Amino acid sequence: MTEPKQWVKPDPEKEDVFWPTEELKETAWVSDESIYEEALENPEEFWAEQAEEGIDWYEKWDEVYTEEPYNYEWFVGGKLNLAYNAVDRHVENGKGDENAIVWEPEPTDEDTVRITYSELKDEVSKFANVLESLGVEKGDRVGIYMPMIPEALIAMLATARVGAAHSVVFSAFSPESLKDRLDDANAKVLVTADGYYRRGKPLNLKKNANKGLRGSPVENVVTVKRTGADVEMEEGRDHWYHELMEGASTEHEPAVMDSSDLAFILYTSGTTGKPKGVMHHVGGYAVQAYLTAKWNFNLHEGDIFWCTADVGWITGHTYINYGPLMNGVTTVVYEGAPDYPEYDRLWEIIEDEGVTQFYTAPTAIRMFIKQGEEWLEKHDLSSLQILGTVGEPINKDAWMWYFEHIGGGRCPIVDTWWQTETGANVINALPGVGPFIPVYAGKPFPGINADLLDTEGNPVGVDEGGYLTLKSPFPPSLIRGVYKRPEKFKEEYWSEYGPRYYFTSDGARIDEDGNIRITGRLDDVMNVAGHRLATGEVENAIGKHELVAESAVVSRPDDVKGEVPIAFVMLERGAEVDSETLKKELIGLVDDTIGPTARPADIIIADEVPKTRSGKIMRRILKSLVKGENPGDLTTLRNPEAVERLQEKIQ
Repeated sequence: MTEPKQWVKPDPEKEDVFWPTEELKETAWVSDESIYEEALENPEEFWAEQAEEGIDWYEKWDEVYTEEPYNYEWFVGGKLNLAYNAVDRHVENGKGDENAIVWEPEPTDEDTVRITYSELKDEVSKFANVLESLGVEKGDRVGIYMPMIPEALIAMLATARVGAAHSVVFSAFSPESLKDRLDDANAKVLVTADGYYRRGKPLNLKKNANKGLRGSPVENVVTVKRTGADVEMEEGRDHWYHELMEGASTEHEPAVMDSSDLAFILYTSGTTGKPKGVMHHVGGYAVQAYLTAKWNFNLHEGDIFWCTADVGWITGHTYINYGPLMNGVTTVVYEGAPDYPEYDRLWEIIEDEGVTQFYTAPTAIRMFIKQGEEWLEKHDLSSLQILGTVGEPINKDAWMWYFEHIGGGRCPIVDTWWQTETGANVINALPGVGPFIPVYAGKPFPGINADLLDTEGNPVGVDEGGYLTLKSPFPPSLIRGVYKRPEKFKEEYWSEYGPRYYFTSDGARIDEDGNIRITGRLDDVMNVAGHRLATGEVENAIGKHELVAESAVVSRPDDVKGEVPIAFVMLERGAEVDSETLKKELIGLVDDTIGPTARPADIIIADEVPKTRSGKIMRRILKSLVKGENPGDLTTLRNPEAVERLQEKIQ
């Protein structure tokens, strides 16, 4: 076996700082840091150039960018189609025989499915014809309540092809959550499946879909047969996907969409109140999704890209579906749990498929750490070139473990910051530029202007905490509104600093070189005796202890201090220690790292904490537990039994 290539090198003068090697710079799309300054000198010119080079337009735009208070548009008057850019153009350019999708089912006795770009074009065209036969027209909304199967991507692409807007609902959401979203979007059609596999068990998704459909505006339901489960089908409303597809034509002309047309709605679940329907428009989203996927992950022909998110989240929209496919590479889709049937399932897939870019969440990385390195040692991960993280700030120990054990000390880690509302990556280190620094996401992507402000709206100094904002001209894929709730849009994102500063609700710090460290959501900020403290900073301090695998900090109301931190701590596998001694050591770490103000009022040693099926810690539930409240809906959890065990510990 040839020696795997070295893509990064350590900084000889700074500990835990890494730079791209000359070999990586030669292959990277961008390798000179001057791109940042050049792009910010004229962002409109920069994005126009990238849009013209990277996206196929039926008609070029009349104006690159226009802006009024709370209303901004990119590529005004431009005409295009997302599905055409993700599929058709690659077939027309001679790449039809290359794999577009590699699907790994959870059951290991099922075969991997490979779908070429030509095959994908046929399937998307057929389903576009199916949607139109069911009355879907340009501007309509299509609900998608699907597991991680190829038909989920096909449904999204077909919806975009006919000019409708999709509203994808995470398959683990409850029937009530589905109904809320279908009703708000006034969806005409729902695409779902009979079920899917999770940890070896077939789950009945259609049963939940049927409950969510009660009283909804949906006229037709299309169901994919995945598990073969016995499901209830309502005559006249319900249709089998395979039956509709049998007679459908593979010929379909993509709808010509205006750049300012609605591409999709994605609802943010929130912790309370009505979900927000985040709207993204076709043109700006296409350009930023395409370019950030290309530059951030150094995508080239023949690459095998794997993002472990779910299509129900924005990460799955942009970096499982549209971003990789618009770049003409192969995207990996995996149906199941990351640790089933064994802890090495992900590493097995990377080895078998020769994955070149791997993009996952810090929560998942900390889970891998807990499992131990022996599962990695069984597999050859030398195909990897770029590693990425997404979803939350990553602590230093997890960053270094990911770098050393998954990437073998060879691969840059692209730590991406972005949101459902931004549509695509906004802050990170470009692989050909660097530097790659644990806990620092990096710089704003070229052409994006960010600023850290204090409560008065003044820029903060080096290493001073501030509120992260995005400045005009706003990123091309930024949210264009909250569906049917314009006042909510203004209140949520623009009330803090006015219409020329998009308020991210994230806290951050910046170093002397302009690299940004995200400290956490402001709704994850505690007000302890008049001091505002990010829960993420307390978690980072606790994570310095060698026996801590993962931690989650929430606040509890306190009569004296207003709020106090409560820490849930998970230990490394096999760790044996006196709990009281450990708690004292952890408090000492917090005191030393942040100060006594951040000292946890209680530390709860736990085997596990409640997590979603995608691996995200449900801090909302932890917060309700420490307040003695009902934890609420547990249907999205992969481990609801953890809640009961924690209740016993807290009581």
